[in-house]
Amino acid sequence: MSAPAVIPTPPAPIAAPIPSEDQIARKFDNCVADLLVNAGLGFGVGVVASVLLFRRRGWPVALSTGFGAGVAYSNCNYSLNPYVLPGTKVLPANRS
Repeated sequence: MSAPAVIPTPPAPIAAPIPSEDQIARKFDNCVADLLVNAGLGFGVGVVASVLLFRRRGWPVALSTGFGAGVAYSNCNYSLNPYVLPGTKVLPANRS
């Protein structure tokens, strides 16, 4: 009997670098998604607080939605500008 034929596997594809505009687009998409989630959660908390604690006033809704949007803005700022984070050192790429 003959040995079964071994089928060679192709080499793993080399990952191409992601273009910078795609990286920024992904970060911006994450920022928009984070804004929607955080502002939505803030809105929900504000509605509940307004109904339960503040006799259906409007300011808790606006305040908590603004807090959620502010947190999303801060997260987006950290994502797009790494120099803002305290204690972060950005090193230049080695050109060898």
